[in-house]
Amino acid sequence: MKQVKINSQPQSKNILNQHHNQRIDKGLQTLLERLVSKIGRDKLIRKTIFDIREALQVDRVVLYYFYEEWQGQVTFESLSSQKLSILGSTGANDCFSHEYAAMYLAGRIKAIADIELETIQACHQDFLRSIQVRANLVVPIIIPRGLWGLLVAHQCQNSRVWSQADIEIMKTGAQILATDSNILGS
Repeated sequence: MKQVKINSQPQSKNILNQHHNQRIDKGLQTLLERLVSKIGRDKLIRKTIFDIREALQVDRVVLYYFYEEWQGQVTFESLSSQKLSILGSTGANDCFSHEYAAMYLAGRIKAIADIELETIQACHQDFLRSIQVRANLVVPIIIPRGLWGLLVAHQCQNSRVWSQADIEIMKTGAQILATDSNILGS
């Protein structure tokens, strides 16, 4: 009688393939969830800054995001005219120090009616001139882990005295963006 050898390799290979496919499916699901979350976050940010610009009737509203300790850039903007775009601008990084970060972390709101009349650092004034700002309003976006970014409104054509209602609109916008730190990817 001839002995029959049973090959168990196809079965173990099949199990390995199933395990591999499950890992790929799980990875794809995780990637899809991150993508959906990012799209939702981006949509929330765009809508918020657009609504703020419309409510304030300003030339530009931007989100300045800190990607490293006090190093950041404009990651979102809403504009009255495309020629005012500063998307990707990193700002006057040499002007933003731990001292300013601490003030914004403590809730500082800075309203400048006219950069030509306000006493501000020369490097900050030069930077604001270079991006055509005449008046600006800056509100911090604070999440549980700290200062995430700055919400900034720019009046480019002329000076502007910021009202308490303007400040409240900006504070509300910053709170919307900071409400769920998961939305902001912290």
